[in-house]
Amino acid sequence: MSDNKKKTQFLTEVELEFMTRLWELGQATVRDVQDALAPAKKLAYTSAATILRILEQKGFVTSTKLGKTFIYQATLSKDTYQSRSLKNLSEKLFDNTPAALVARLVDDYDLTEETLGEIRALIDKRLRDDKR
Repeated sequence: MSDNKKKTQFLTEVELEFMTRLWELGQATVRDVQDALAPAKKLAYTSAATILRILEQKGFVTSTKLGKTFIYQATLSKDTYQSRSLKNLSEKLFDNTPAALVARLVDDYDLTEETLGEIRALIDKRLRDDKR
């Protein structure tokens, strides 16, 4: 896969902020997304419209024209993007070793016993499901 194709599979920080708002809203106009952004992230209408058009060119959103207004909707789910991003992170930073990625998370975060128990329960469930 070419670097250019791979680049379009991932979002910049600003694009991710816009996608997060779209995932929350379901579908939205430029103004809707703009209004949903944190005050510190507010952009001019034309800048927000440009970012949504770029997201459409990259294939992350589609738009439908209603009168003079475009309504934008995500073409992939947040879960799908999270999976794609984690797989990429695992490949690039953890030598494609998911256990190393999990170990880094467990070691670097001050996880409570409750959180560690939740992680253990998820692993136990996965192990049980794999035996079926």
